Amino acid sequence: MIDADSHEVRAVEMTDHRHGDGEIVPGLLAQVPRAERIGMISGDGAYDTRGVYEATASRDATLIVPPRRNGKPWRTRTTGATARNETLRAINRLGRRLWKRWSGYHRRSLAETAMSRVKRLGERLAARDPGRQTAEVQIRCAILNTFNALGMPDTIVRT
Repeated sequence: MIDADSHEVRAVEMTDHRHGDGEIVPGLLAQVPRAERIGMISGDGAYDTRGVYEATASRDATLIVPPRRNGKPWRTRTTGATARNETLRAINRLGRRLWKRWSGYHRRSLAETAMSRVKRLGERLAARDPGRQTAEVQIRCAILNTFNALGMPDTIVRT
């Protein structure tokens, strides 16, 4: 989990191929202290699950996730159904591209950029043991957070 404002890695979870992205959201949110407010959570269509909506609601955060292309409205008694159904209506009315711009969905790219920086510290893990691999990833995230604390680069567009 990346803080889009500070570019800091706030939570990290190691999984294997048997776990989907949406399954780990409750564990990621548990790593952020309850006293810290989480304003918005965003992700791609893989996060369009009831579990993610429930975990987000438990932290009083807003979830910005595009429903899957074949997504159908949920019954209103399901947690997050009202917000998701409203998103479906907005996408049907505005189109997916305009909804992404209007909702702030593209802020998600800041997290993708941060993950790119983590990968620049090494594409492969040296450790073979899962516990050591987890420690290696956490060390990489701590290094990245230290670099971010020292200062982010200023990008200048030249024309």
